Amino acid sequence: MRLGFFGAAGEVTGSCTLVDTGEFRFLVDCGMFQGGSEARRKNERALDFGFDVRRLDFVLLTHAHIDHSGLLPRLSMLGYRGPVYATPATKALVDVLLPDSAHIQEKEAEWQLRNRHRRGRSERGIQPPLYTVVQALSALKLLQPVNYGQRLHPVDGIEVCFHDAGHILGSASLEITVNSGGRPRKLVFSGDLGMPGRPVLNDPEKPPLTADALLIESTYGNRLHRPFGETEEEIVAAFQRTWAAGGNVIIPAFAVGRTQEILYLLADLVRRGRLDPLKVYVDSPMASSATRITLDHRNLLDAKTCELIDWQQAHPHRMAIEFVADVERSRQLNEIRHGAVIISASGMCDAGRIKYHLRENLRRSECTILIAGFQAAGTLGRRLVDGAKLVRIFGETVPVRAKICTVGGLSAHADQAALLDWLGGFRKPPGKVFVVHGEAGASADFARAITARFGWPEVHLPQPGSFVTL
Repeated sequence: MRLGFFGAAGEVTGSCTLVDTGEFRFLVDCGMFQGGSEARRKNERALDFGFDVRRLDFVLLTHAHIDHSGLLPRLSMLGYRGPVYATPATKALVDVLLPDSAHIQEKEAEWQLRNRHRRGRSERGIQPPLYTVVQALSALKLLQPVNYGQRLHPVDGIEVCFHDAGHILGSASLEITVNSGGRPRKLVFSGDLGMPGRPVLNDPEKPPLTADALLIESTYGNRLHRPFGETEEEIVAAFQRTWAAGGNVIIPAFAVGRTQEILYLLADLVRRGRLDPLKVYVDSPMASSATRITLDHRNLLDAKTCELIDWQQAHPHRMAIEFVADVERSRQLNEIRHGAVIISASGMCDAGRIKYHLRENLRRSECTILIAGFQAAGTLGRRLVDGAKLVRIFGETVPVRAKICTVGGLSAHADQAALLDWLGGFRKPPGKVFVVHGEAGASADFARAITARFGWPEVHLPQPGSFVTL
């Protein structure tokens, strides 16, 4: 049996692992690379596996985030026609995310074309979309839902079970048992693991007791998150400073997971009297859809979240939420000079409506940009976090005068301590451990932490594009 690492090895985005049992081939995730011009080249090369993708037997999807699902349309374009298995909530979210991703790409290409024409330049070099909305819709037909705990047999000799990973709605860790070619072998993919004890979702399930091979994420494998109480204090202070200065609070947020967690936190702070009544604009059609999907899956939410949802719906005058649909209304938000809370995608500030709100508000010292999620290297969000004084948005140089406030306690990813605690659920050391889905330094630090904590002898850092034999 061989594993091929075609993404999220030594970096966070582009999750994609090939499993070749000798008899069957399948992928775990098929994600888009994100962050700068190099990501585009990686996305175009990503599916050159050295074999015909039409020979894949099936695909398993851990969750809906674009860095795990975003290249499914490319896979379909290259001729893959097999099933893509995911939880029902993941399927519902991907039904929204992939067409939206395609739409953003199409609009970015249109903007480049208009910009070239305006400057009297040639159309050569304009990057076409990786896929169109039509191609994304075609790929959605491949998705098949699988419930948590259900024993799936995609082919003879392989059994798959999805376990709640607590990362975003529908996210899963995978337990895969392969019975072909000798003794049964168990593969465990952590997927992206959530932080236990946080609102909205249930905590991650414990891992299976054993594994012949484990792939473990390491996004925050070299650090600890701030206590949740400290994060609340930082947010309250940021809001108070902004209101006193007469500005707006702009929150770049991933449409799935982070937006819903921020809405929960703000509503809870208002309910407890920590914040005055708020008017919150969710300016992302995708985030609006994801929020509706979340409300449709209340069985996956924890009890405190269900209680808070009922409170907010009964007190809309204290926590007013407007889901912004049309573009004209989105533009009108930039005419608001004071008191607006605008939550918009993308979470790394590289695409979507958030760029317009940043262009208008970054130059205003009375405003606050609240960074509440991981910012990959090469993204606009990362440049802001790193202290850039000038940034380019839509070809325009924008001075950064607004307060950039980074809060670390809202991460949907487990920190080092939580990851190690999750690994402690194994009854005996996995045969081999592969540390993935982390920037190179974070993965290396986490590999050392695993060895120091458990003494496991087989902890590896796979290289991009490499194969290992089990």
